[in-house]
Amino acid sequence: MSLYSLAQFLEDTADQPTPDGSVFELESDYMLQVNLNGMVWIKRGAMVAYRGDISFKREGMLAQGIGGLIKKPVTGEGSKLSMAQGRGQLYLADKGKRISVLDLAGESIVVNGNDLLCFEPQITNEITMMRKLSAIVSGGLFNVRLTGRGLIAITTHHRPVTLMVEPGRPVFTDPQATVAWSASLTPDYKTDIQLKSLMGRGSGESFQMKFDGSGYVIVQPYEEDLMQHDE
Repeated sequence: MSLYSLAQFLEDTADQPTPDGSVFELESDYMLQVNLNGMVWIKRGAMVAYRGDISFKREGMLAQGIGGLIKKPVTGEGSKLSMAQGRGQLYLADKGKRISVLDLAGESIVVNGNDLLCFEPQITNEITMMRKLSAIVSGGLFNVRLTGRGLIAITTHHRPVTLMVEPGRPVFTDPQATVAWSASLTPDYKTDIQLKSLMGRGSGESFQMKFDGSGYVIVQPYEEDLMQHDE
């Protein structure tokens, strides 16, 4: 138990200024400050506070292209983005999950739609659906391929682990624990027939993602509920 005077608490939890003018600034492991001067894409519902002149507009993922417009009844978490536009300080969080800020320097990464917190507008994005897995998991799974130069923020339950993938040495992961992977990899799916009969006890071990080739896959020590209930 931590006992503070009110003055101590206010001092210890005060918003810290950004020394280098970064666009994305981690206030803590669980809260991100976006120093906004223009626009940024954020996960719907991730805004916890802001100051300044900022407006929000709900959009479907890939609003710039008809190929990315996915109707709400079909989508899961993947389509739920908001555009934050204006000037000020925007504070984002997602259910107490750990936040990691990544600086893409022309690289591409694929992120589970539920684990994407925000990204800068110059980053190109493409949404895809894991159709094989969607037949198994109600609601389906959506991924977002992010490419370009700029900042993105992803979320994980606790500290993630990155596993390197080498040719001939595939990595198998639980879909519910898989956060992101290098765009050079295309996941396949492996079904354990014996475990499939235990569907009533959960599908995590019965259905696995298989990554083969050269790249990496990021997993979290947590099996996330694939069903999305956000409106």
